[in-house]
Amino acid sequence: MKGFGSAVVRLRIPILILAVLLLIPAAIGYFNTRTNYDILTYLPKEIETMKGQDILAEDFGTGAFSMVVVEDMKSKDIKAMAARMEEVEHVKRVLWYGSLVDISIPEDILPSRFQKALKNGEATLMIAIFDSTMSSDATMKAIADLREIVSDQTYISGMSAMIVDTKDLSDKEVPIYVVIAVVLCLLILTLTMDSFMVPLFFLLSIGCAVVYNLGSNFIQGEISYVTKALAAVLQLAVTMDYSIFLWHSYTAEKAVCHGDRKSAMAAAINETLTSVVGSSITTVAGFVALMFMSFTMGLDLGIVMAKGVIIGVICCVTVLPSLILFFDKAIEKTSHKPLLPDLSRISKWIVKHFYIGLILFAALIVPAFYGQSHNEVYYDLDVSLPKDLPSIVANAKLDEKFEMSSTHLILLDSNLPSKKVRSLVKELEEVKGVKAAIGLDSLVGPLFPMDFIPDRLKDVLDNGEYKLLFILSEYKVASDEVNAQCDTINEILDKYDEKGMLIGEAPCTEDLIKITDHDFKVVNFVSILLVGLIIIMVFRSISLPVLLVSVIEFAIFINMGIPYYMGTVLPFVASIVIGTIQLGSTVDYAILMTSKYKSARASGAEKLDAVTTALSESMNSIIVSALTFFAATIGVGLYSNIDMISSLCRLMARGAIISMFVVILLLPAVLRVFDPVILHTTMGFGNVKRNRKKVDRETETV
Repeated sequence: MKGFGSAVVRLRIPILILAVLLLIPAAIGYFNTRTNYDILTYLPKEIETMKGQDILAEDFGTGAFSMVVVEDMKSKDIKAMAARMEEVEHVKRVLWYGSLVDISIPEDILPSRFQKALKNGEATLMIAIFDSTMSSDATMKAIADLREIVSDQTYISGMSAMIVDTKDLSDKEVPIYVVIAVVLCLLILTLTMDSFMVPLFFLLSIGCAVVYNLGSNFIQGEISYVTKALAAVLQLAVTMDYSIFLWHSYTAEKAVCHGDRKSAMAAAINETLTSVVGSSITTVAGFVALMFMSFTMGLDLGIVMAKGVIIGVICCVTVLPSLILFFDKAIEKTSHKPLLPDLSRISKWIVKHFYIGLILFAALIVPAFYGQSHNEVYYDLDVSLPKDLPSIVANAKLDEKFEMSSTHLILLDSNLPSKKVRSLVKELEEVKGVKAAIGLDSLVGPLFPMDFIPDRLKDVLDNGEYKLLFILSEYKVASDEVNAQCDTINEILDKYDEKGMLIGEAPCTEDLIKITDHDFKVVNFVSILLVGLIIIMVFRSISLPVLLVSVIEFAIFINMGIPYYMGTVLPFVASIVIGTIQLGSTVDYAILMTSKYKSARASGAEKLDAVTTALSESMNSIIVSALTFFAATIGVGLYSNIDMISSLCRLMARGAIISMFVVILLLPAVLRVFDPVILHTTMGFGNVKRNRKKVDRETETV
């Protein structure tokens, strides 16, 4: 290991050249990595709704549709617009009442339920069917092209339209996220470090690591837009500590080496590598826990961020030392005294009044636990987007004009007799909240024989293997009403066709609710288990993993309990991932203090002195680490117009500060109270226990 630091110092110029050259393939990889804006695609492939989506795409040659509301247009103009819409690439068919009958024929020939479903005064409902899947690039381009040719009175709703708006908004905001995070981190580092210039090199080194990480995502093929939005900011937040540690080690070694910069840096690299590898393992473990989610967006985020932490460590001990040595003279010219004051007196006061931390714990644990376990979460994806986006406005128009909030699809066996299909349709239309069930067999009747239906419409609704039914629903996606409606529809469907499938956004979201509820329990268990095992290996202790994880879990309870008392509804992703991210990223605060406590105690210091020393020597580092984490995430949380991103960043920012206060105020009390337990359940305290026995015997003799 000692030779590694010397090698980096000796090869610093080639390392910098290589670091710059590697940015080129990384940038190419980044720009050629597809971004997935449809989080429903991360549902397990084996569930029925996802199988149904595959059948829809493979057998029907379609996988997406949009409900289109047209206001104040004459039938002949709608007909002309529908024709133009069908000329758009990847638009397979546009269905409206003019697709069923010639517009010169009175609308009364249509069954009354279809008249009501497809026409409402001057508003007309159309269904644009695409020949590609819901979130494919082809469908997104078709939506964009449709918006260019339709009239101002035309509103394109549905999941595909919402995905397009999410893409446009996310692509516009993500670069701004990075700028905000960098500026705020630079501000914090300038105030807390002892040089005005060294923070720039921290950010350059981490910037290289971020680009390498994002570029290497090309291997995965695609990443989710949530991962893309968070990756750079989160990687900056969780790896900044490593740069700070290297700098502090370097400045300390320069004093030992009497100004010999190269020897000091070689020693600092070796010390940093040993310490940072241990520190980064808990952070990686937190992200690895996300990979155990059935909802595979956790796997996506977990892989990218675990990889990012590892790349960050590598850059910290190679690129950053090379930059510091190359610009060392400029750094020295911009040196200044850190603005953080000496906190040793505060440390003594906190340890002396340790009961304050215990009182705060006793006062907050019950309301914090209750709050975090009673949080409200939302699964309806349009809630996370601004209300003025075209797709959200269109969804509101659909509800306003037709009292429709969602549309389901049913796949039926094509050999199912028309009589049974019509009976099925009749039962479906009696389900509460169902406005109409539109299918080939449901259109046919005494006044509307099969011959009236155009062949191109028959092909859309019956491909010879499957029949397709559109279920128009009054209920919003992810609501309790629509979930109950889907359950009822499935029960009815099973009576007529055991192989029939209910698919669409609402059924997929119902599956999402069930799956993520299970994932929450799994991720929390795995993250606690992995972090606990790492602490066991670091401290060779049975008690310390329980104590340290409990302290950070208390901080997590407070963080996740606040939204309940503020009346804030969280996106479902936040409730799953925040706990493991906060645990993996901030348990290092507790590990740092505990390692200093153990060293002091093992060296013969008394309990009170050891705890005071541990807090005094670690408090500055904990505060700087928490503030940089806060700075990297809070700006994005306040700026982002995508609530899923905004909520995650606000929770992470608040979680870092809460963990900081909990570790500083509560952990010293825990170490002080449980000192006897720690001594008897942790290896490395043999001398302390022997000395205590000796003192006890001498006391008895006296």
